[in-house]
Amino acid sequence: MGYELIREPGAAPVKAWIRGVPLEDVARAQVANIARMPFVHRWVAVMPDVHWGLGATVGSVIPTRGAIIPAAVGVDIGCGMMALRTTLRASDLPDDLRAMRTRIEKAVPHGRTDRGGRGDRGSWHDPPAAAAAAWKELEPGHRRIVDGHRKVGGTRTVEHLGTLGTG
Repeated sequence: MGYELIREPGAAPVKAWIRGVPLEDVARAQVANIARMPFVHRWVAVMPDVHWGLGATVGSVIPTRGAIIPAAVGVDIGCGMMALRTTLRASDLPDDLRAMRTRIEKAVPHGRTDRGGRGDRGSWHDPPAAAAAAWKELEPGHRRIVDGHRKVGGTRTVEHLGTLGTG
């Protein structure tokens, strides 16, 4: 079993894939509230990128029966999440993953500072070549979408590509 089972009185179970990842008290409370909704089907799932969100906990999956919750997709959908098959086995990894996580956090922009302005640590200040090349291919399609839906055309594009964002 790769998840932690969280049980609250009067609530559906919560399957939380959070081993080794801190779960904020506010996110835990938000998930507990969600799990108490009468239309939750079977359980709520919580991913390792879980954090408090506006309207719904980001990094949660809320199956429902007889209800649709538009806000339940959160804001940072899958932020920082990626499934990747490697040749590594658990025995190949150190017992304490803190140093590895620290290196990743230093290499990949994340978090919001400077009110999202030029000094924002969640953005590339000088996008790496791979992000710039990917954006070159994506930009024409993005432009077509923005032309038809101006509200989605934020100013940070290539600066956020491949980051964990600023939300």
